[in-house]
Amino acid sequence: MPTFLSFIGKWSHLLFLPVSGYKYDFFISYCRHGSVQRWLLNHFLDKLRECLADQYAPTPTVYVDRSMERGVHWPSNLQDALRHSKIMIQLLTPQYYESRWCMAEQRSMRAREEMLGLASVEVSQGLIYPILYSDSDNFPPEEKERSWVNFKDVAHPDPVYQQSKKYLRFHTRVNQLAEDLVRLAKQAPPWQPDWPDVDPPQPPLMPPPQIPRF
Repeated sequence: MPTFLSFIGKWSHLLFLPVSGYKYDFFISYCRHGSVQRWLLNHFLDKLRECLADQYAPTPTVYVDRSMERGVHWPSNLQDALRHSKIMIQLLTPQYYESRWCMAEQRSMRAREEMLGLASVEVSQGLIYPILYSDSDNFPPEEKERSWVNFKDVAHPDPVYQQSKKYLRFHTRVNQLAEDLVRLAKQAPPWQPDWPDVDPPQPPLMPPPQIPRF
């Protein structure tokens, strides 16, 4: 059976070299509801970047929407970042599948996999790396077919977690994850300008601030 490595054999000369068109190695897809956002910002993001730096040089790049510049159009920025990322990291929670934003990101990346013949019977490896943050019993049935890395035992969102002995286990888990992600990013196919996009929903319009009266 063909493997992902054999699939990208014809592109092996591109490994370890900048691939034109890509801006990021990894794109983190997550839902802001629940505690996963605090976990991401308090612990996971910095630790992942730190561990990626330990695994490879130059340090692989990670996109997360918190680094978006002020004044940009949210949907366009997210869509552009995903189109120019090699691998999508999913932080899975029940709320993830209720988010139209997250579903647009997932469908875009799965459409890319389908275009390349990845995550299929012939080539099981794909371009989406799911991390289980919470639950899983209440996920849609079809979403349980793809394997994930279980991080539920280190899913502590509060800053005090870094002072506990259990945080050493978290570091070890993320370091192992970074090693796995680096291998996967090295195998990413060359960027193509016709990667499929699923348009994300428009952001809600916030009412303008009231002008103070004196």
